[in-house]
Amino acid sequence: MKTTNQFQRRNFLQLTSALAGAAVIPQQHAFAAADEKPAWLRKTLKVGMIRADGSLTDKFNLAKQAGFEGVELSVPGVDAKAAKEASAASGLIIDGTVGNYHWSQRHSDPSDAVRETALEKLKQGLRDTAALGADTMLLVPAHGKDGSDAEVLERAMAAIREALPVAEETKVSILIENVWNDFLYDHEGGDDQTAEKLAKFIDAFDSPLVGVQFDIGNHWKYGDPAQWIRTLGNRIKKLDIKGFSRKSGQFTKITEGDIDWPSVKTALQEIKFSGWLAAEVGGGGLDRLQEVEKNMENALQCNERV
Repeated sequence: MKTTNQFQRRNFLQLTSALAGAAVIPQQHAFAAADEKPAWLRKTLKVGMIRADGSLTDKFNLAKQAGFEGVELSVPGVDAKAAKEASAASGLIIDGTVGNYHWSQRHSDPSDAVRETALEKLKQGLRDTAALGADTMLLVPAHGKDGSDAEVLERAMAAIREALPVAEETKVSILIENVWNDFLYDHEGGDDQTAEKLAKFIDAFDSPLVGVQFDIGNHWKYGDPAQWIRTLGNRIKKLDIKGFSRKSGQFTKITEGDIDWPSVKTALQEIKFSGWLAAEVGGGGLDRLQEVEKNMENALQCNERV
């Protein structure tokens, strides 16, 4: 007959064995989670870069085959149903959109009628973006040629403030891109300009739904992109990428030109950025898109787990 002490010893051994096993399982899961850590930058591209015959699904399949994870579509006026079907069939994520009107109908135009048209297109673009299942819309809010600095700034701010209720309703962020529009920088200025004006512009809205889609190549002509990244910090929600040569004054393929990509990578990691990186360069068929994807990888080692 087993004694009480024998029962107690057996129960103790069973309990300690079970606890030891339970301790091992989370550790194994922790290793699995580390192995599955996503890439720090996710590659996407503008839909207009994809040159493929056939349907939108064929285009999405081509981008996926080239190594891209996402695509940005053009709004307003997109066929959301067809786009979502193409996304489901290909596995390519619609991660965001780009306003397709902001050069022809500018939010800073001196004409009240033009500005009203632009505002309606911005609002519809936000709704279209939500219908696609995406959560960001890229916006060029103004052009410096449309008036004095104060006039242009006031008109741009008014447009975004008018659109913010729609952004809140749709949960779509309005992301300002730094482009060659002589707004919040001096087009005739030197190459040591900073992002302070852009940062103040974003902060003026006091909204998590207004941020920056920072184009790394666009302002190498005017300032150091690494310093712009540090100044903008967590205002940056997404990135665009292209190459630029100060020596020639021209845009280039991503890994050509003279941008200091290691310094850009260091700055991005200092602000703890991770997320979508969108190619905005000349597109083409499969070979060209594979080249673009490879150049993105060579520039910033997108697939690293950090």
